[in-house]
Amino acid sequence: MKQFALLAAMLIALAGCSKSDSNISKTSSPSLTQVVAASGVVTPSADYELGRKIYNFRCYYCHGYSGNAKTLAASFVTPKPIDFTHTSPDALPRERMLASIKSGRPGTAMMSFEHILQPNEIEAVADFVRQEFMINKAENTRYHTVANGWLNHERYKAAYPFALGELALDTSWEKLTPEQADGKRLFLTSCISCHDRGTAKGSENKIQWESYPLSYPRNGYSPGDVEEKKQANKVDTMTSATPYLIHEKPPKFTDLTELEKQGEVLFQGNCSFCHAADGTAKNWIGSFMQPHPRNLTDPAAMSGMTKTRLRKVINEGLPGTSMPAWKSVLSEQDIESVIAYVSRVFHPLPPES
Repeated sequence: MKQFALLAAMLIALAGCSKSDSNISKTSSPSLTQVVAASGVVTPSADYELGRKIYNFRCYYCHGYSGNAKTLAASFVTPKPIDFTHTSPDALPRERMLASIKSGRPGTAMMSFEHILQPNEIEAVADFVRQEFMINKAENTRYHTVANGWLNHERYKAAYPFALGELALDTSWEKLTPEQADGKRLFLTSCISCHDRGTAKGSENKIQWESYPLSYPRNGYSPGDVEEKKQANKVDTMTSATPYLIHEKPPKFTDLTELEKQGEVLFQGNCSFCHAADGTAKNWIGSFMQPHPRNLTDPAAMSGMTKTRLRKVINEGLPGTSMPAWKSVLSEQDIESVIAYVSRVFHPLPPES
């Protein structure tokens, strides 16, 4: 339950909280409508494509590539993100969308983008969503493109049946073909971070998964590379998949106290999703979030941090960041154990103050 709550909080924070994208233009074009080229072919305007780029970079995580909110994040968040494909423009006026993007929606996972997007970008993404999903009912451009860092996406085809819901994730391994088994492993170790969780056989219930820090299979990595086949002869997106993997290995201590051991279990099962298993916040999720989670091993970042202050941060959260309040999730004993673990393993904390 605690892992579920942390993952949900992380996913809420990730709903658009990503590092700035230098490829997203800051310029404004005179019109967002589609334009007709001299050849007579209708092509999207520059503003329309600007809105698409912003959506594909910041909004897909909760609202889905095709605007239907069928994502892992959406399955955790309450209330659910809006399914634009089943929302009419009249039911969701443009003015309300602009206000929601700018100021967020209290009581929901929709955060404010006022300090992340320029005014013209807010208008561009709102108008793109209205036209692409609410009016045209279009699928949007496929996200897994070369431009987005996905070279030869067909090499991941073994995972397609699970990503598309054609094969239930609770299908027993014994009933899967070798290719399907590889696809399931691939889906569970990478694709599930963005795609909707598979339904159980004969049921609409979602399968619950425990959280753990996740690598992102990019940087030219190809499952099934020759060297990998020599070593394991199976799909394994974690091995050498990304430069973030090194930060997903927790420090090894053999002399932790019972309190510190309890804190280790809680930190690695929950906090590591954002702060990384090694406390640096340099895993993929941590690097992706904006502002970045605190590097618990950095003396500068931990300057002035005491056990008293950390206890307050864990209890109350940090406004304006992705750090949620934990007082309704963790017991006092749980919080004390996490503080003890952080102080012993990542950065020594001064006495109470």
